Amino acid sequence: MKGSECRSVGVSGCRSGGRARRPQPGFCVSLVMVCVMCVGAAEDRRAEERLSFQTGAAWSGRINVNADVAMVYGVNKSLAERIESWRKRGYRVQVMTGVSWGEYQDYLYGRFDGKNHEDEAQTDKDGKKISHGGDVYYMSPGESYGRFLTVGVKRALDAGAEAIHLEEPEFWVRGGYEPNFKKEWKAYYGDEWQAPHSSPDAQYRASKLKYHLYRRALSQVFSFVGEYEKVAGRRIPCYVPTHSLLNYAHWRIVSPESSLLEVGCDGYIAQVWTGTARTPNVYEGLQRERTFETAYLEYGAMQNLVRASGRRVWYLNDPIEDDPNHSWSDYRFNWESTLTASLLQGEVCHYEIMPWPERVFGGKYPAGDGSATQPVRRVPIPGEYETELQAVITALGEMKQPADAVRWEACGTEGVGVLVSDTMMFQRGQPNGSDPHLGSFYGLAMPLLKHGLPVEPVQMETAGKAGFLRRHKVLFLTYEGQKPPSAQCHEVLAAWVKDGGALVVVDDDKDPYHRVREWWNTGAMSYKTPRRHLFKVLGLDENKVGVSRVGKGAVLYEALSPAALTYQRDGGERVRGLAKRAASEVGLAWRGSNTLILRRGPYIVAAGLDESIGGAAVPKLRGRLVNLFGADLAVMREVVVGPGSRFLLLDVDALPKTAQGVVAAACRVSDQSVAPESIRFRADGIEQSQAVVRVAVDTMPKSVTVGDVALGRDAYEIEGGLLRIRFRNVAEGAVVEIRR
Repeated sequence: MKGSECRSVGVSGCRSGGRARRPQPGFCVSLVMVCVMCVGAAEDRRAEERLSFQTGAAWSGRINVNADVAMVYGVNKSLAERIESWRKRGYRVQVMTGVSWGEYQDYLYGRFDGKNHEDEAQTDKDGKKISHGGDVYYMSPGESYGRFLTVGVKRALDAGAEAIHLEEPEFWVRGGYEPNFKKEWKAYYGDEWQAPHSSPDAQYRASKLKYHLYRRALSQVFSFVGEYEKVAGRRIPCYVPTHSLLNYAHWRIVSPESSLLEVGCDGYIAQVWTGTARTPNVYEGLQRERTFETAYLEYGAMQNLVRASGRRVWYLNDPIEDDPNHSWSDYRFNWESTLTASLLQGEVCHYEIMPWPERVFGGKYPAGDGSATQPVRRVPIPGEYETELQAVITALGEMKQPADAVRWEACGTEGVGVLVSDTMMFQRGQPNGSDPHLGSFYGLAMPLLKHGLPVEPVQMETAGKAGFLRRHKVLFLTYEGQKPPSAQCHEVLAAWVKDGGALVVVDDDKDPYHRVREWWNTGAMSYKTPRRHLFKVLGLDENKVGVSRVGKGAVLYEALSPAALTYQRDGGERVRGLAKRAASEVGLAWRGSNTLILRRGPYIVAAGLDESIGGAAVPKLRGRLVNLFGADLAVMREVVVGPGSRFLLLDVDALPKTAQGVVAAACRVSDQSVAPESIRFRADGIEQSQAVVRVAVDTMPKSVTVGDVALGRDAYEIEGGLLRIRFRNVAEGAVVEIRR
């Protein structure tokens, strides 16, 4: 990590980006031993930028996190100084800045170009400006706003930023009443502005325009960076940290999402965390938080976005959340849930390990012991949580495994997806925004996920990419709550069905947004609903319910409302019944599961599902399993994956039998060397936090020293061939030596 190497006897300067399964070129090998964890050999990992975090602060010992990239936030006067503080500590440095809001008063009040731009503040129908706090308004971007953003980006690039992150291009559905938006409406549509709440058509058109305005603003910045690259002679990636389509639709926000890949975006940070994932939804008549399941679907939506393009996505996790009034135990449980959900997406190995480490390791939050008569006691992060976080971060850096080392060990039927479109954000406001819990999506996806199917949101906008739909055998589709982005989408779906796919259409044709002015009912088209056009392309009677064979595949149509099904006690079973029937039509074996368990090389990621299959056996995992969701890094011989449980485990028995060295660590490990007489490595971490390290050894050591201090026997012990060492982390680092 940060420029260090992993060295072992007989090999000089070897570098490894992961665990060696057997001695082979490119891995750290000694005459008789294999170095099992080249944590710290991270020239490869650092170049790949697997781990990142965002911060508004300069480096300090209390935020000395184990990552490759520091994303320095904001382009104020201290930017260059903050960048340098991280760079000299060995981090790659990138810059993140807000798109839809920020300390942009220079632009707002005319100091940028001599023109007052308060007319670009997003405004609701009551004339109230939509604020992120004070006069930090969400912006309704005119063309000059894109030019303003490039000035800040240039400042970041001149200061040495290696990449740019343009965060959260967001336009609230309740906005669109500001003077600038009315002007942009006239320019875009050629007619006079209509109040978005006046009709479904007006609301849909307003959302399309909001989508366009932020796509245009970001395109301006991407184009500027492209020109800067030519002069600077270096590649400068541009990324967009963004909430998922599912969350934006649920929270009633419009953002350009998938279309950004077409105008220069190099990838995304999937901003999924407790704050988004704990948003309640309804399943089988019960409204509640389903943090794990919601996060799983959100992460899946973001991965699906980039899969066809080959671009990069980082998965964000947050050990707390923006709401400062939950307890530390609440934050910890929900962080474990979202992290587990992210790790169950086996294709992704890049993570933003946290935003704002300064608020995680420096903030105070409720202890969880308040009462009606006693004030809430706010305390710093508990030591156990602090240690657990560092152990998990270390493991995240090791999550790049070859495809054949990633496999489901327990799950339901694979190859099932739910089609989604960016248009899901276009009909979330008045009038007729009557689906508060996004039941049109969750009504189809949640019943499948709750029975262990690793279901995936499938982006319609990219469905036409070559081979994109091939991984799916069954797809669910509704036009309740969303609309097809183009007629070509139907051609693609028809071809997929004819080639052997099963399309399940669940739609009662009653969505009032079917009547908006769009491609299926304008020009030569005259279809009352987009579903009817789809059935025409498929060669089907538009009114026929049940199963119809189409080529090698099948279409199963039920005239039901997915949102209405969420309120029915048997709604989930009805959806699963449709899935089973569709699967049988295309020869896909059906199975349910009350767990999702994925093996990623030597790591096991497991989630037990509640509201799942009643009376089913509870799976048990056996072996020498190091529990990374625990400050002690305990070795567990049996793990019960019961309802609601979450686990990240290191399966020591999956490592090479001759493996020796660090296997798990609540600190950063670098410069590791394994020799017959000793194991040495350098450790650093969050200043004054508790470090716990597990080391594969063959005998009890003669001594353990940290720096120049010999540890007492109460600071280390051995169990099942794994030595556990405890010591205090120091940000400047210390050499740990295990004498054998």
